[in-house]
Order: sequence, then structure tokens, then C-alpha cells
Amino acid sequence: MSESKNVSAITDADFEKDVLKAEGPVLVDFWAAWCAPCRLVAPVIDEIADSYGSKIKVFKMDVDGNSGTAHKYGIRSIPTIMLFKNGVVVDQVIGANASMIKSMVEKNT
Repeated sequence: MSESKNVSAITDADFEKDVLKAEGPVLVDFWAAWCAPCRLVAPVIDEIADSYGSKIKVFKMDVDGNSGTAHKYGIRSIPTIMLFKNGVVVDQVIGANASMIKSMVEKNT
């Protein structure tokens, strides 16, 4: 899943508490084990989590095991990386574009 100790797995059951009710920005990487582009973007997600430390919370959600949240947010392509603030999606990137993901985080943290 992740090489970084600053990235946590999240489930449908934890999503409201850990993402929607969190203080500060929360980055969620919607992914699946079979998804090659997801594996390409994983080191970028780890780097963001390690670089920003306590400024941002970073989670990975396996869409195969957590279809409720993925459906609620209309995830049709993965990887989809969403940035939440105060329970609201403020930005997102679909696909493994490292520079777009980093830019999204920079302008929202």
C-alpha cells in the first residue's frame, strides 16, 4: 500500500470521522491493487505525506473494498486524488500526474 508511515489506509467506516470531520486539509488517494497508474503515483503520495508532515493528513482508500465512499464521490477512474477541507472537496486530480498532484497540495495547504 504505502512506504510512508505518514500515509494511512482508510475505509468507508472511518471516512466521516477521519476525513470529513478532520481539522485542516486531508488528501485521499482512491486506488486499487490491480491499478498500474496507482502504483506509479504511490511514491508521490508518500513524498507529499513525508514533506508536509502535520500540515496535511494523507489517506489511501482501496476502492475495491470501500465502494460506498467511491460511489458517493463519483470515482470512475483511478487513481483519483481528492483534497478535502472542512469536509468538502476543494480540489482533485484524476490520473498519475505527479506535478498536478503536488501543485494541488501546494495551493491548498
